[in-house]
Amino acid sequence: MASTTVTAGAPPAVRTRGRSAAKEKPRAKRKVEGVYYLFLLPSLILFTLAITLPAVIGIFFSFTNSIGFGDWEFIGFINYLAVFTDPAILQSYLFTFFFAITTVIVVNVLAFLLAVGLTSRIRLKTGLRAVFVIPMVISGIIIAYVFNFLFSNSLPALGEAWGIGWLSQSILANPDLAWLAIVIVAAWQAIPGTLLIYIAGLLAIPGEVYEAASIDGAGKGQQMLRITLPLVAGYVVINVILGFKNFLNAYDIIVGLTNGGPGTATRSIAMTIFTGFSGGDYAYQMANATLFFLIAVVLSLLQLRLTRGRNVF
Repeated sequence: MASTTVTAGAPPAVRTRGRSAAKEKPRAKRKVEGVYYLFLLPSLILFTLAITLPAVIGIFFSFTNSIGFGDWEFIGFINYLAVFTDPAILQSYLFTFFFAITTVIVVNVLAFLLAVGLTSRIRLKTGLRAVFVIPMVISGIIIAYVFNFLFSNSLPALGEAWGIGWLSQSILANPDLAWLAIVIVAAWQAIPGTLLIYIAGLLAIPGEVYEAASIDGAGKGQQMLRITLPLVAGYVVINVILGFKNFLNAYDIIVGLTNGGPGTATRSIAMTIFTGFSGGDYAYQMANATLFFLIAVVLSLLQLRLTRGRNVF
């Protein structure tokens, strides 16, 4: 009787919740139909044959003395040990990381400033957005050849006409300045993609936030530091990490501008690897490529860790 009285006297919400809990059963795991695996199979086969299998074969041959064909034998970790003591490879790593860090900074600063301008109350901002996106749809090698002509012919001609000594010489032939041309061209092509992400981040900020800040007396500078930058921090992290990984793989722009020169001053890791494949250092450069792959994996894990929990897309 006591239990009956308590149930009858309980509030309706409690009685309803109790009945719902009594009726609730463990939800059965949804069964995946076989047709989905059938659609997945072609992509899985192509990915395995085109990417996974060649990568596994390459890693296997990195422990040999193979030149890409003919006989070979196992030599253990000799190739890996040699990579760490090879001045040419170490120079390519130093240049690649220096180039990647510098270009990431330039791209993100300029793209963020452009995004702020293109989301403000200016005329023709829609048309300007379309103009700034154009470099993103042009092939990197084409851009490199066009800028190669500008740096090698047009700018030196202007320098001679205006009597500017340092401008009359192509910076592509200067070992100390050639990297600057590569940064300029790479940034020119990469800014549009970064710009679009920043525009998306800025447009996601509610306008009421800025109105409230204005009412409280915050100026434009304070709004930028206290509102805009903290709210787009997730977009900054994504742009920095994605850009850094992309610039580590720089190849076509460098080939079109300097081809790794003068000498080996602007030879990237990717160029060093591809050049070694055709120069009889197949196994040696496969060891280099394996180490580079491990670096890319570490950066990917870092990206996942830094972007985890950031609701930006």
